[in-house]
Amino acid sequence: MRATLRNSTLVRHGLFFLALAVVLLVLTSFVFDPYTNYNVTEVAIYAICTAGLTVLTGINGQVSLGHGALMMIGAYTTSVLLTWHPDLPLILMLLASIATTGVAGAIVGLAGARLRGPYLAGATLALAVALPQVPSHFASVFGGNQGLNVPTPSPPAFLGGDFSPEQWLAWITLAAAVITFFVLANLVRGATGRRFRMVRDNEVAARLSGIDVARTQVLAYIISAACAGLAGSLFAYWVTVTSPSGFSLNLSLSLLTAIVIGGLGSLSGAVIGSFILVYLPVWTGGFASSLNLSSNVANNVPLAIYGIVLIVAILVFPRGIAGGIASIARGAARVIPSSRGPTALPAAPESSQ
Repeated sequence: MRATLRNSTLVRHGLFFLALAVVLLVLTSFVFDPYTNYNVTEVAIYAICTAGLTVLTGINGQVSLGHGALMMIGAYTTSVLLTWHPDLPLILMLLASIATTGVAGAIVGLAGARLRGPYLAGATLALAVALPQVPSHFASVFGGNQGLNVPTPSPPAFLGGDFSPEQWLAWITLAAAVITFFVLANLVRGATGRRFRMVRDNEVAARLSGIDVARTQVLAYIISAACAGLAGSLFAYWVTVTSPSGFSLNLSLSLLTAIVIGGLGSLSGAVIGSFILVYLPVWTGGFASSLNLSSNVANNVPLAIYGIVLIVAILVFPRGIAGGIASIARGAARVIPSSRGPTALPAAPESSQ
């Protein structure tokens, strides 16, 4: 029985993510201040979206430059529903955003299954550019360029009057992130993940193995889009207003950059990339302000440092930071046993005369 539990990926992942949830609960409750909780919420939101993008691009091999637009669909789903029905529970908002974005992902995936390489990237790029223009043409529904206001979720009364909304939103977002990563971790380790990788590595070999390549690619897009929709819904609650300016092409490119820096095809790399995406501008902004430079120069220092970090990360870690850490760990594991010296071989049995 114990051996079965040890060999079960589902059980191992369940125990790991349960322990992670407990650690995050303690940190957000007793260690982090409201500002840190605010930033951690942003990291969790981007991590959910980049995890889905990792499944699509890193594991299935489909390049997407339009995930910011998919986040926008999730955000506007939540915002419009709150405008029409303010009393709907938050969980229904999240599920509705996942559903609508999943449908949109299926539509895009059906078109994307017929495209390859730069043609697929160009199609998703067009989505990222065109979709933010929709709210301006349907201002009566989507609020135009001013957007729609989204109230921050209020914590339950039993948590006390001193319980801050930032902490409550951090709890919600981190819980959604833990559940998302648990589901994706089991998915990519299972038969579905193997099909994704086979299609990425060689479509002809995948077809010969009996895999429906088009269906597999559409499924990958639906899963990735659902993650983007969940992230977009939480993003709407986090920024408290949903407007087209929050989902520009820059957001889609930043999400793609995050998974490249963190490690393409690695869920842990999605977390690392999201952390860098959120905290690097904060650190570089503080550094630029400490130099007492003119406003024009200081505003460009964070962007320059971000570019330098991206170039250095790609040169030093071609497989991303997560891949580099894994390579270092494997190298250390080979060096440590060898440093202990050769182990004595068992004596040969004496031959009987």
